[in-house]
Amino acid sequence: MSEVIASFFSINMIEDKNPQRTSIAQLGEFGLIDHLTKNFEITQPSTLKGIGDDAAVLDFGTKKVVVSTDLLIEGVHFDLAYVPLKHLGYKSVVVNVSDICAMNARPTQITVSIAVSNRFPLEALEELYEGIERAAQEYKVDVIGGDTTSSQKGLIISITALGEADENEIVYRNGAKQSDLLVVTGDIGAAYMGLQVLEREKQVFQINPNSQPDLDAYTYLIERQLKPEARKDVRTLLHALEIKPTSMIDISDGLSSEIMHLCKQSGVGCNLYEDKLPIDPQFISTCEEFNIDSTTVAINGGEDYELLFTIAMEDFDKIKGNPNFSIIGHMTQESEGIHLVTRANTRIPLKARGWDAISE
Repeated sequence: MSEVIASFFSINMIEDKNPQRTSIAQLGEFGLIDHLTKNFEITQPSTLKGIGDDAAVLDFGTKKVVVSTDLLIEGVHFDLAYVPLKHLGYKSVVVNVSDICAMNARPTQITVSIAVSNRFPLEALEELYEGIERAAQEYKVDVIGGDTTSSQKGLIISITALGEADENEIVYRNGAKQSDLLVVTGDIGAAYMGLQVLEREKQVFQINPNSQPDLDAYTYLIERQLKPEARKDVRTLLHALEIKPTSMIDISDGLSSEIMHLCKQSGVGCNLYEDKLPIDPQFISTCEEFNIDSTTVAINGGEDYELLFTIAMEDFDKIKGNPNFSIIGHMTQESEGIHLVTRANTRIPLKARGWDAISE
């Protein structure tokens, strides 16, 4: 948490007035790549050749390969006023690994490309790559390539993640059936409220740069926003329970948006039950403080990176009571539509209000 507080006081490598600042131009492109990637180790047997040649060489044998790419742009996806670069590097890996996990595959490699302006010294990029390296170690993925280039303004990060799975293990969005149970991992909404806290403290700091932000009451929420984790454990948990989801997606744009994706792809409807939503007590108290309806945030706030999936009704006994999962609804006929069933047993049509980068 001290890193977050420090960032409010501009003790960030970009803004710091006194630290060692090494111009990227001193190294040149190839020297920069060598410097930033020197600590990456190859651990995956499917990686035959990583960084250092014109292209990486991979061998997945009989496995199917799963690939996903995400782009993170300063001022659109993150604000360096309160996002430490180390956390940003870690999160940029997580959002891609999460997509691989959502296919019920095992993440194996990533490529990392960045565009950076001359306001970033070498030390700032070292901090960013320290977070990337830590995430690569945590998720046991090899960094096998990428690119660096200059940007006219700001920082742009593009990461591609690869994973492997047997063909019969892969889970798509389009397999949900009528009467399937809707299940989610962990809790939802906390990342969005963490963002609200950080935005509020940023505004306070802009008015009074001498203010001391007190973030102790929001530790969990802020961690969920700045340093989320991909649910790499779910694949193993479900395998142990002998459950294969009929459809699956990760929650990046908000629960309601993801439910609508599953329903559209699978040709089904859904009833989501308000009283079944898994939410954290710190999340509830912060929603009350901000005078925001907790259910609205829980179903529309994004960046949780939990997994949302459907299972056959026959698997209910295998999953009920498991602390890792919450059954929050069931799938219906497509003609019945997609609804939130409130605590008062009122059915409200569900709308996707998740964050949309295109409309910003």
